[in-house]
Amino acid sequence: MTDRSLAALGLGGAPAELPLTYPGRPVTEPALLTGDQLLPLCAAEGRRLGDWRVVADEAGPPDSGPRLDAALAALGRPTAGRRHPVIAVGSNASPAQLLHKLTGHGLSTAVPMVPVRVRGVGVGCSGHIGRHGYVAAAPYADPAADRVLVISWLDTEQLAAVDATEFNYRRALLPGTGFPMAMPSGERLGGAYLYVSVHGVLVDEATGLPLPGGGDQHALLSGLLAASAELRALLGPDPASWVARARADEAVRTEGRRILRGRGPLLTASGLPAPEETGAAPRRYDELPPAPPLRPRSAPSHLPRA
Repeated sequence: MTDRSLAALGLGGAPAELPLTYPGRPVTEPALLTGDQLLPLCAAEGRRLGDWRVVADEAGPPDSGPRLDAALAALGRPTAGRRHPVIAVGSNASPAQLLHKLTGHGLSTAVPMVPVRVRGVGVGCSGHIGRHGYVAAAPYADPAADRVLVISWLDTEQLAAVDATEFNYRRALLPGTGFPMAMPSGERLGGAYLYVSVHGVLVDEATGLPLPGGGDQHALLSGLLAASAELRALLGPDPASWVARARADEAVRTEGRRILRGRGPLLTASGLPAPEETGAAPRRYDELPPAPPLRPRSAPSHLPRA
């Protein structure tokens, strides 16, 4: 039987413990995280997530395993329809990071994780230094963006636990009508949650565009250090010293944030929905019916019709 542990799959190591590996390695196929195991999911064309199959035996037919809802119920956990879809632009796409967060709160780690094609969401860098020492990713509205992002289906307890780790962000509900999200099954999601930074998004001084985030943290920190004598004095000379000093001292992180913000105006998340009101009951997958199919783009009027 194939070893499906995160370590065996090369997905071990949480960025919270290994900051320079941020954002960690994301899932690349639909999967069910349970304990430290990652079991493949077989998408059922035209069907909702709970009807997908868990691939329990990779030697057999992929659709011969139990339905996801049955597998979750057997674990004593809420089914897919009672869970909350949450888009990751950073380390929450890493099963090792989710495992770290959920076990830290003493919670079940049973989480369906699915790479989904999402339009309209750019990925930049938040204008702060996180408590683990890295500069985390942050979303912003970008009509031209078309990328694959991992969505995790969290139960209510898990969502509250992840919320508690995202104190530099606020959770907003992204509508599937304005931001199309296409599942591997062909379903267009009616909506999903997204964490939006309260610090805005860093802008590249050379281009005036958002500084790309969610990539190689070592390269990002090296570039920021090379561009700023103040950052080198505070956090240099290299990325390893950056994360060591930032992790150890909140005052250093605060001063680093001041320097980052002084590089120029930060991009706000304008165009993304406002965060939900405090205390609002989060929407469940069952409460977010699929969005209608996208209409095919019509040919420009100056072109002859076939």
